[in-house]
Amino acid sequence: MLEQTDTRTATARILILDNDPVTRQGMESLLAPMGYDLEPVGSVQAAGQLLRGSQVDLVIADVAEAVDSARVLRQLRRLSDGAKIILVSSIGTVESAVQAVKQGAEDYLPKPLTAERLCRAVQKAICEPVPSKSEVRSGSTNQDLSHIIGQDRRMSKVFDMIEAVADTQTTVLITGESGTGKSLIARAIHARSLRSREPFVEVACGAIPDSLLESELFGHVRGAFTDAHNDKEGKFSAADGGTIFLDEIATASPQLQVKLLRVMQDKQFEPVGSNDTRQVDVRAILATNRDLWKEVEAGRFRQDLYYRVNVINIDLPPLRQRARDIPLLCRHFLDKYVSSTRRHILGFSEAAMAALRRYHWPGNVRELENCVERAVALCRDAYIDLGDLPPALLNPSHAPERIEPKEIGSLKEALAGPEKRIIQAALEANGGNRQATARQLGINRTTLYKKIKRHGLDGA
Repeated sequence: MLEQTDTRTATARILILDNDPVTRQGMESLLAPMGYDLEPVGSVQAAGQLLRGSQVDLVIADVAEAVDSARVLRQLRRLSDGAKIILVSSIGTVESAVQAVKQGAEDYLPKPLTAERLCRAVQKAICEPVPSKSEVRSGSTNQDLSHIIGQDRRMSKVFDMIEAVADTQTTVLITGESGTGKSLIARAIHARSLRSREPFVEVACGAIPDSLLESELFGHVRGAFTDAHNDKEGKFSAADGGTIFLDEIATASPQLQVKLLRVMQDKQFEPVGSNDTRQVDVRAILATNRDLWKEVEAGRFRQDLYYRVNVINIDLPPLRQRARDIPLLCRHFLDKYVSSTRRHILGFSEAAMAALRRYHWPGNVRELENCVERAVALCRDAYIDLGDLPPALLNPSHAPERIEPKEIGSLKEALAGPEKRIIQAALEANGGNRQATARQLGINRTTLYKKIKRHGLDGA
């Protein structure tokens, strides 16, 4: 089942160039329901006339022979002013596909075309790579913003939060599982703030031993402890005027938490071994993959510090809850590693992408990036296939739960839990769009609405 086109791309203008009217009509009938503005033409000359008078986002061009592709591509690139180009041809070899992409085509589709292949290629060309909402609004090309990929509604809320808090001095707490991209969010906030030209200093608190973390953050004077042979500037001093990002803040010791509370409130601290008070102007962003309130209840995190750091909370969703972003992220990481390795890989096979979307991603985006990097290194064809993916993706170790005899009730009751989880996952995968969810589940909308109400998913 095809994903529904994002509403932001529904007005994209596409020129269809094919000298066969039947083929043109076939592509029109496939793409029109997706909401695109289509302009079918029968020759390069007609395409040139149209392109001189208006702008298009994508050109789909048929080339009769492989030798024509370079010439047609050069003409279209000269005329289309930056539009992406997909070539279609009956010469469907890997070599011709690789050559077309090297010459600047977005994709190369062999005939006979399938509806699935054409629509996915168009969606990918129109939608990817996807910049953050912040980047689109500002026109910025800052790398830290362009690396935040996502169309899921949860990520849209994250983008909105970044914009809302960036220009304030408010402390921000970023929460989420390991690998969800907390460091990227912190950098995006700094990049959008009034402090963007000042230092951004990142400290991985969990990676530094307790005995050294205080010195790392606040510095020390000569003779403060063994091996302190010289004065050392701490990270807070280094971040003066800018932003300090404290990752894994829940690992800080109780003694260090006291000093952190003071520097957060008063912007003052003393280096280790010194009585001289230092003043700094620093905006603090903190992150943790733990539930900080549970840490407070367990006595491991100070309650007063909790309230001080938890002014604005940005909670990042795990990757398994934003499955529609997986193809976008895969394309982003593929482009990154293909560029660095100079491999000629066009994309992922349908089977490989299906496996990537099914997997539960306990390591989140970081694990996905590592997976794509590995696949690029192993792939020897034009498309990454199942054999290039880690074994864990092909045989996920999800052993079925054992049901004890005493737990067995009615079949309706037993199926209620799995049904709810399936509907919730489908809603998440389709960005809350109920019509698309009903299509994916193979049920009508009325039935879906009743099940949503029955399972209490009205807010999904």
